[in-house]
Parts: sequence; C-alpha cells; structure tokens
Amino acid sequence: MTTSGAEQLTLAGLAPRKRRKRAPAEHTPAEQHPIAQVVLDVQALHLGQTFDYFIDEKDSEAAQPGVLVRVRFGGQRVSGVIWARTDTSDTPRSSIRYIERVLSPDVLVPASMREDIGLVAKAYGGTRANILRFAVPPRVAKVETEQRLAASFRRPVGGSLPDNTQGGFAGRGTNPDGTKPAVSTFAVASTVSEGAAQGYRRLTANYADVNVLHDALTGQRFQSFVFDSLPGAQEWQRNMAWMVATALSAGKAAVVELPTMREVEDLMPMLRNYGLKPFAPAPAGGWVGDVAVLNAETMPAADRYRTYLAVALGQVKVVIGTRAVMYAPVEGLALFAILEDAAYQNMDGMMPYPQARGVMRLRAKSHGGVFVAMANARTPQSQWENTGPDTVETPVSGYSTAIHPLASPLKDATPWVRWLNRDELARLADPSIGARVPHTAVRVLSKALESGPVLLSIPQDNVSETLSCAKCHRQVRCAKCSGPLQLPADRRDSTPRCRWCGAAAINWKCPGCGHERMRVVRVGAAGTAAELAGLFRGVPVVLSSKTQGLVRDVACQPMIVIATPGFEPRVRPISAEQGTSGHEYRAVAVLDAWTSLYALGVDARLDTLTAWMRAVSLCAPRSRGGQALILGETDPAIAQSLMLWDSRILAAKDLEERVETGMPPAVAAACVWGRRDAVMTLMQRIGALGGDWTACGELPGMLGPVPIAQPDTVDARELEATADRVKAVIRVPQSRRAELAARLHRETARHVASREPGELRFRVDPKDLI
Repeated sequence: MTTSGAEQLTLAGLAPRKRRKRAPAEHTPAEQHPIAQVVLDVQALHLGQTFDYFIDEKDSEAAQPGVLVRVRFGGQRVSGVIWARTDTSDTPRSSIRYIERVLSPDVLVPASMREDIGLVAKAYGGTRANILRFAVPPRVAKVETEQRLAASFRRPVGGSLPDNTQGGFAGRGTNPDGTKPAVSTFAVASTVSEGAAQGYRRLTANYADVNVLHDALTGQRFQSFVFDSLPGAQEWQRNMAWMVATALSAGKAAVVELPTMREVEDLMPMLRNYGLKPFAPAPAGGWVGDVAVLNAETMPAADRYRTYLAVALGQVKVVIGTRAVMYAPVEGLALFAILEDAAYQNMDGMMPYPQARGVMRLRAKSHGGVFVAMANARTPQSQWENTGPDTVETPVSGYSTAIHPLASPLKDATPWVRWLNRDELARLADPSIGARVPHTAVRVLSKALESGPVLLSIPQDNVSETLSCAKCHRQVRCAKCSGPLQLPADRRDSTPRCRWCGAAAINWKCPGCGHERMRVVRVGAAGTAAELAGLFRGVPVVLSSKTQGLVRDVACQPMIVIATPGFEPRVRPISAEQGTSGHEYRAVAVLDAWTSLYALGVDARLDTLTAWMRAVSLCAPRSRGGQALILGETDPAIAQSLMLWDSRILAAKDLEERVETGMPPAVAAACVWGRRDAVMTLMQRIGALGGDWTACGELPGMLGPVPIAQPDTVDARELEATADRVKAVIRVPQSRRAELAARLHRETARHVASREPGELRFRVDPKDLI
C-alpha cells in the first residue's frame, strides 16, 4: 500500500475521531478608549514598557485601569495590569491582540498607586513590573466575594456600631475610571479624636517642635520629619499611635512600616487604646476593622490578598506591617511612617532592591502627605536631611524637620548609663580589670535583681574575623577610602586588601599609635549563659537568641535575661499594682562592648548604637532606680551618644567622616556586581571609566572592582555566568542621583537585550558597600 493510500486502522464499531475546527472568536472593539496599555508580569529590564491590547466591548465596563487581566504575549499567557486606556496606538492594528480575560473587576492598583509604582521604579532603576511583583499579592478569588459582603457593614473609624450611610468608607471607587476621590471622606469616632488630643498634650511636654508635626498631620501639604524618641519600654509605641490617630482625625490614611512582626505586636495594643479595631472576621461575613496588618513573609496568601484588597477598596485606612507595607495602595493624603530606618530588613532583596525609607518618603511626597522617620539612633541620612550643609532634593530624600526630646524630660526618662572601661574601673579601684563582667557590674546587677529582671545584651552568636592594630587594638582601615581591611582568601598572598576599593595595604601604619603590625581578631558570644550562671548563683537564667530561639516575654520578677540584638524579651507585669514599672527591666548591661570596634560595614557604628539603645530603652528610668552598663572598650562617640541619649553626636561624626571620604549620604552611590568583563563594560558605558563620572569632586568616581564570593545557589561548581565575580561602587553627586539610576537601568537593559554573556546586577542606595 502506498503512503497516499494509507489509512488509520480502527477497531470494529469505533469510528475515527473527527476534529472540529474552532472558528476564531468574534471581537468588537470597545466604543470608548478601545486600547489598553498593559504592564505585563515580565521581569526583563528591556521589556519594562507597556504593551497595547484591544478591549472587547463586552469587557469594556470591567476592564478599567488598575484591574488584573490575562493576555497573550509571545507564545504564552501572562498576567498584567491595565495601566491606562487610550484611543490610539503606535502599534499597527493588525499586530494588536485582544485581552483574553479580566481576572477581577476590582481596581487593585488605583491611579495614585500606579503613579507611585512608576516613580519608585524610576528612582531605583527598575521597571514597573519589578515593583508590581512585590506590591500586588497573588490573587485569591474567594476573598473578593467575602470583602463585597463586608462592604455593606461600614462603621466610623474606631466606632463599634455598623454604619451604612455614605459617611463611612467607600467600598468601591466613585470616579468614572474606577478610582477613588483624592481625599477620602469617612467618619472618625470621638474616642480617636479625644485620644489624639490627650496624646498631643503629652508630647508637647516632652518634645520640641511637636506643634510643627501636628500642623503637618492636620494640614494639606507634604512635610518630612526625623523623630528622635525618648527611652522607655512603650515610648515609641505611644508616639506612633498618636501620629496615626491624629492623621485619622484629619481625614488621612496611615501607613506604618516596622522592622519585624514583634514591633507590629507591640504597636497594636496602643492603637486599640484609641478605639481602633484590628481587621478581623465579621459576624455577618467578610472582614472588617480599622487597622490591617500586611506582611509578605509569614502571612498566608489569602490573608495577605484580603488585606491588600481591603486597603485598595478603601475599607481600611490604617496599615501596619513589615517591608511589604510600603506598597500599601492607600489613596489621597496619608501619613507614611517608618521605625528604625537603618534596619537591614528595610532593604528589599530583589531587583531593583528598593529601600523602604526611600520608598515611603517618595510616596509621602507624591501624595502630599507626611513622612516620619522615627528611631532611637538617628542615621547619617536623617542627619544629612536635617542639618547637612549640602542637602539637596532627590527623588527619595530632601530636607527634614527634627523632633527631639526636651532636656528635662529626657533626663528623667533616661536610666543612669555608666561606661565601665579600663580607665573608669581603674578610677574605681576595681581589682577585676579585664574581666568580662567586673566586680562593679556584678554589684549593680545583684542589687537590681532584688526587685526585678535584668537584661544582658550580648553580640551575635556567629563568629566573625577582622584585623586590628596589634598594639592599640584599633580596627585597621584603608588609607584610601577608610574601608575595612581583610586578608585575601588565598593565604599565599599575605597582603591585606580593602573590602570596598580593593587597594592593597602596603607599608601600613596605625594612625593612632604608629604601630606597624596587625593581628587577627575573632569575636563571638557562645557559652555566655553558662558563664554568667556561675556569677549569679540561684538566679533563673533565660536565653533568647536566633540559635536558641526567641523568648517573647518574661515575667516582671528577679531573673537574668541574656539576649542578642533584636531578640530582647518584653517584660510583662505579674500584677496590676506594678503599673508602668511592670514593663521594665531593673538594669541593662551591654557585654563585650569591645566587639563594636571590629564590626565591618559603613553603618557598623550606627548598627551598634541602634542595638544598644534598643536594649537600654527597655530599662527603668533613673527616677525608679534604673541603671545601664557598657562593659568594655568601644568608640567614645558611641558611648557618649548612649550615656547622654543623644544619637546626634554619632550621626554628626559619621556624616563628617563620610563627607571627607565620599560615602553616602554625602554622595549618591550604587553597587554593581557580576562577571568582571560585564561589570567593567557597564562602568565604561555609564562614564565611570574615561567619562564624565571618572571623578566625584576630588575623589575617584569608581571604587574597585574587588572579588566577591559565588552566589549561594552555586553548589560546589562554578557557572560560566558567575565566573570571576566582582563588585564595584560608582559615586556621583547627590544632585545626579536620578541620572545615575537612569544610566544603570539603560545600560543593564542593553546588556540583557543584546544577550551579552555574564551576570550583571546593580543596586542604588545600598545599605552597605561590602
């Protein structure tokens, strides 16, 4: 049988299957604005623009700007967000496809949120798709039905009864394009306004220029603030809750970004004191409330989408949480506040690596709202914004007003802080000079244990290695850029090199004592609990750390609590008679203070002061006998800042040194890393090698490149794309920061689009340069 005469054999009684040809779907373009400009969920830098699609007439009502859609892109279906609708397109009509499906009729990305996403992407050199990946959580369809049920049960903010009038929250937008009005109109319970008035009277007695912050919270224009908080176990919570209540009373939304979920748990009770209720299930169905928590790490997908949807629909006006909260889709005038802006948790770990502080300030300015950076230890960035002589307006920074404690309340609220270094112990004739816990500290802690718990703060459990002067023990720094020196991984080369610029330390001399020898210092804190248990016999010992596990709280009774930074247990009262003192430690001691002399990184001293202030803030004030001890040698600026509870001392010194060495925030900087040839090609294209950015003032524009380790995903083998991996730093004046982000984005997109070999990534405003 020939091939042409062949036929498919079948079993008796079974006819061959006939395939029906499916007729192409008939589409009719929408009468009004038939072209949708869609941002696709495609993360490649060179595909960051919008793509045009036709809208079918049957989908015209649902396909509003800000809704999720499914479209064809290339040979696959991808999700996207309609960014805008227009009448014309530069793409030929024959090449434009139709939107296949509108996934949700709800506007998940309102107009102001779309504008914010564009500004954030531009500020950090990314694309709108990069930001949408984190801003909008994955859709959970059943949640949308639940929230429509809850939309009919509206009540005043902080109220307890349902309110079905138009004065409540708007469940859906009322503008023709599906967005909400710029200024929301909603009712606020009297308890919120009364509590805000009482809190204002308390703050005016303790802080200077609080009236400026109050006027900004109740006003209609953008202002930025730096808030230096008093010590106290519940001080920052009271201040933050007051700002939220004041903003609500003025008809504004509030977004509060906190380092971890522990701070979220600390703030929620204070918001409840104002009558604000957590976002929770309602008896009639759906979820209702005043305060929603947003967390992308531990929150279930349904809960995260439910919270995001409620904020986008205007059902919740207060959003608190960790880093994900910086993309909360609030509308109109709003308060954007961040706690401990120096925390490493504020740096996003995915392209374009936005920093929470910059995003929050950018959004506050875009909304005409208020930005507040609250911290115990002021960062050099906040110091530069408040007092810097060369402060300029950039997309993510600019001038800020400082709110600082008054002298008399500060003295009353601060515990008695003592620095027990070698000189002080010699003055006290303490025979145990050189001991980890000298006799003077043992007497102080033993006395405090008679009335309550004592906190001992120790360094992190892990062991690190650094170089110091063999005579005076000062950390070894690079003479070129003041970066920390390290021994190369290849032990055959014994010449120390800078971790920032890669320069070799040849003929090194200590600038402090003139000594020429270095030594390796290994720091750690293992076995601290067993050691201290021998000093305080019969006293219960509680250990809270990353390796041992987090202890959330301890009873207000005699015990020794040993904790690493960030793992300090809260103190809970055991009776109502204890009152405020039931939330405080009777004494706090900082052990192994000398390890701060060998910490690496640009923000090493700031991170040390932040950790110590966090621990000391949990101590009782001197009026109730509270004492804090610094045990060991440390930088005098850190010790003085802690003893006077004035972080401006260290911030001013850090800023002065960064101006001299050309480090952020005195300049704008970006880290570029990847394969050596790709990194150097990029540097040449943006002008750092032989171009207009070869120099930054009198300093070189580029630092490095220096070798870096393979990524963690490489398993005992070297991939071609990450071979010869290096990192370099590019510095430009702050006035050219926006141009720096634009050049890096353009040239990296060119590298990807041209399929040039080798890994290539960049990060603007890095937390650290190492």
